Amino acid sequence: MRRRTFVFIVTLALLSWAAFTYRLFLQRPQGKAQRSIKFQQQLELLEVELKDQLNSNNELLGLLQNFRSKYSNSIQILKNSTQDSLSNSDFSNVVIGVLVFACNRVTVKRNLDQLLKFRPSPQQFPIIVSQDCGHEPTTKVILSYGDQLTLIQHPDQSDIPLSGKEKKFKGYYKIARHYGWALNETFFRFNFKSVIIVEDDLDIAPDFFEYFLATHPILHSDPTLWCVSAWNDNGKDSLVAFEPELLYRSDFFPGLGWMLTKSLWIELAPKWPKAFWDDWIRQPAQRRDRACIRPEISRTKTFGKVGVSNGLFYEKHLKFIRLNDKAVPFTKQDVSYLKKDNYDVAFVKQVYGAPSVTLSQLQRGNIDHSEPVRISYENKDVFKKTAKSLGLMDDFKSGVPRTGYRGVVSFMYKGRRVYLAPPADWKGYDPTWS
Repeated sequence: MRRRTFVFIVTLALLSWAAFTYRLFLQRPQGKAQRSIKFQQQLELLEVELKDQLNSNNELLGLLQNFRSKYSNSIQILKNSTQDSLSNSDFSNVVIGVLVFACNRVTVKRNLDQLLKFRPSPQQFPIIVSQDCGHEPTTKVILSYGDQLTLIQHPDQSDIPLSGKEKKFKGYYKIARHYGWALNETFFRFNFKSVIIVEDDLDIAPDFFEYFLATHPILHSDPTLWCVSAWNDNGKDSLVAFEPELLYRSDFFPGLGWMLTKSLWIELAPKWPKAFWDDWIRQPAQRRDRACIRPEISRTKTFGKVGVSNGLFYEKHLKFIRLNDKAVPFTKQDVSYLKKDNYDVAFVKQVYGAPSVTLSQLQRGNIDHSEPVRISYENKDVFKKTAKSLGLMDDFKSGVPRTGYRGVVSFMYKGRRVYLAPPADWKGYDPTWS
């Protein structure tokens, strides 16, 4: 009985083992196959996803390439249109404020009469007269023009306490205070984007407004420019060519009828000086290597011999400045040559391509041709000596000679173009030259 039971148990164990082994070895390959099939399906799915991603990337790459092409074309078109706009601008929508500074000269009438005579449009060139001093006779003259202009009056007539040697310069302190207030009013209250500054002792040329209107686009488009001036510091009859259409870039701030933008005033206003604003504006910290446009023949001329400066330079120089009397249609001309990228290459080629001569050769006329020539200077003393000998203004402001560009002063001498120039490897202005 026990033996039969033992045999039964052993037989059952063997059968169970056989069944287990069969299940283990028979069904295991089937699991691998299933997993293999599942893995293959995942690979196929991943392949599909990768193909989809690749297609998406190709589409994105195509879009980017298309955008880049359009962007590059747009930039080129913009460059071309900017270039073309300087010669084909529609000036009808340009508005430029005219700010006249007045104090106690009833002769402001002479200036205002000319502004109104030559102004092409009151809407395009609205005139604001800013009066300091509270001089009643001058106020009456200004008010007599009625709605042809707007009068604003400086509210701060308080004294400016000064001591010592500064007392004799009080007038310059009052002028700077007046300028700061009036420019704030013009740009922030009247909200002009550009303003032409005119002093009450200036005569203006017939094409005064045409000149500023034509140069307005380039002033706003070229960041290397910061003003347009109507004045040539060396603009005496004997020193200019009778070619009123000639315009130049100048590192020297000329003033005496000049245009600036609101963006420049926003930059200068917070640090506006208490006195001598014109010398201050010529300092490197303000100029920042920017230039002004100026004409060959001045579009303004001062008749103010008596003033705060006590006629400084007037008898020796200012009264001999030539005022242009031939109108030039600047708005119909291409002035894009004044942009720095265009101007500098041609300018350097003209100056340093001209043969070098000595001062004595020029004065004796010992030159066998009539083409432009160059006189070199290497230091301040040589420049001043040469300038005086030729009738040029010989002073420097923060190291910059009057009308200078890249250190070069261009002028006429006995009908010949002359460049008073530093060496070709010029390193920049020396602020210690004064």
